Amino acid sequence: MNKPIIPIFYACDDGYVKFVTVSLYSMMQNASKDYYYNIHILHNSVKPATQKQIKEIENDNFSISFIDVSEFLGKIVNRLPIRDYYNMTTYFRFFIAEMFPEYDKAIYIDGDTVVQGDISKLYNTNIRDAYVGACHDQAFVQVDLFGQYPEKVVGISRYNYLQAGVLLINCDMFRMKFVLDKFIEYLHTYCFIVTQDEDYLNVICKDHIYWLDLRWNTTVFGEVPYPIEEAFVIHYNMTSKPWHYRDCKYGDVFWKYAEKTPAYPELIKELESYTDEQRERDSHIEDNLVPLVLGEINREDNFVKMLNKEKRAKDRVDVLAKIEEYEKAGRFDEDVEADPPGRELFPDEIDYYHRGIGEWMKSKAAFMLARRYVNSLIDEKKLIIKEYVGIENFKNLKSGAVITCNHFHAFDSFAMQLAYEAAEQPKRQFYRVIKEGNYTSFPGFYGFLMRHCNTLPLSSNHTTLKKFMKATDDLLREGNFILIYPEQSMWWNYRKPKPLKSGAYTIAAKANVPVLPCFITMQDSDIVGEDGYFIQEYTVHVGEPIYPDESLSYRDKVNKMMEENSRVWKEIYETTYHIPLQYLCDQK
Repeated sequence: MNKPIIPIFYACDDGYVKFVTVSLYSMMQNASKDYYYNIHILHNSVKPATQKQIKEIENDNFSISFIDVSEFLGKIVNRLPIRDYYNMTTYFRFFIAEMFPEYDKAIYIDGDTVVQGDISKLYNTNIRDAYVGACHDQAFVQVDLFGQYPEKVVGISRYNYLQAGVLLINCDMFRMKFVLDKFIEYLHTYCFIVTQDEDYLNVICKDHIYWLDLRWNTTVFGEVPYPIEEAFVIHYNMTSKPWHYRDCKYGDVFWKYAEKTPAYPELIKELESYTDEQRERDSHIEDNLVPLVLGEINREDNFVKMLNKEKRAKDRVDVLAKIEEYEKAGRFDEDVEADPPGRELFPDEIDYYHRGIGEWMKSKAAFMLARRYVNSLIDEKKLIIKEYVGIENFKNLKSGAVITCNHFHAFDSFAMQLAYEAAEQPKRQFYRVIKEGNYTSFPGFYGFLMRHCNTLPLSSNHTTLKKFMKATDDLLREGNFILIYPEQSMWWNYRKPKPLKSGAYTIAAKANVPVLPCFITMQDSDIVGEDGYFIQEYTVHVGEPIYPDESLSYRDKVNKMMEENSRVWKEIYETTYHIPLQYLCDQK
């Protein structure tokens, strides 16, 4: 009992215990002896005789207990919309954190599994502040129609939909973020009918999932990209059960463990008594999944459409629809939201160096007001900076640099200002390039900031533009930093990097300074904004500086810096979001 304890949960009814027996036995054969495993089987209908049978496989490292959830369900039954959930053991995983406050984390595993790996390694995975550790659901990744379901019904990328058969649950975060309460709230809001508990879990845990190695939940559905011997957990999901089909994929692995358990005679009987009629019924279950998915996608009141209609600001819904339209058409450099009508900026209207006494006083006042405003945004959780990744790349810069960043919100400029401050470069100034109209025509408070917070407006006037180019060159050669959005357009909360324009790299090459590629990634916070969408938490990624290659011609130098910037952004995007960078226009 001096060994560290690992809590592991199954959920089943009386008829499913025999399959859990095989899963548990396989786990016991491969688990490290350095730990003590508390196995909890959640149920509300398992007979004492059945419980006694599985307890025969207990050993010095594994204890098995059956936990009847009826008492807990009785405490929350008045909060549940329908009483049928008493019989839905698949929902029991939502109760673990609340029922067992002594655990800070726990493993949940489906009973139709075989565990070939050391389960303690899964438990010891550091998932940080994620709600769960889980694997991607390959059915949605590998089948296009199924992939449309989470995107059009649940509101989640097909590449970021978790398979709930194996979970490392962060019980502390489940309790802290009121996951059970959110689950009950969603039960009242919408009834998912395709994958049910998985849909709710994905909605609640979106952007708060630690993606495990796929080997921890190797489903028999679809292609497996490694030898099955390397799978830590084999999951016989959907209707692919070795106790129903002699030719079941990887069924030999199941029977290797099953024959050594007390449940073996019952399993053989189940296999031999399973009729062709039942197998025919199984085939229809999978066949019927297609029209079921199509029906949910085409429903006028599916989950995503319901949220857009009832809970989200129409202007934001329209903006996202326009972004999708523009992405399909490849119109990446066009804004989806109209700026105030602008006018031409003439040369005598602008001091790009901001060095006159009048400009200095206005700048000082503007920065003071901007600081108060940013502090209020942070205090009110309207601007949330989760972390800076690679900030040392900013700190170590010894020269001026063009800072590039993706552009998705007015607040991303504030995020980059805070990154500059975190980089502790006080002797060098931080400037930002803005649009002409934002300088000449933006009204009120924001307009004052646009004109006086070290901004460098572009201009349609040729003479003013020449003045702009000289100023950027001078400021960079003096060792200052200039933020440029090379995508040219701003798309609200758009997470993908858009194709880049060459201007930023032309300026960097002309001044012979590096480009510092920064990319901001987002995740949903647990705070819903006034527009009905979750406020985003930002992570500012700072890549390594990209220096001009002196061996190349000017044009090639610019192109190489731009291509390297694109590569860095793509790598950050795919690594952070676990999604391959693809655009809707690519499908054409």
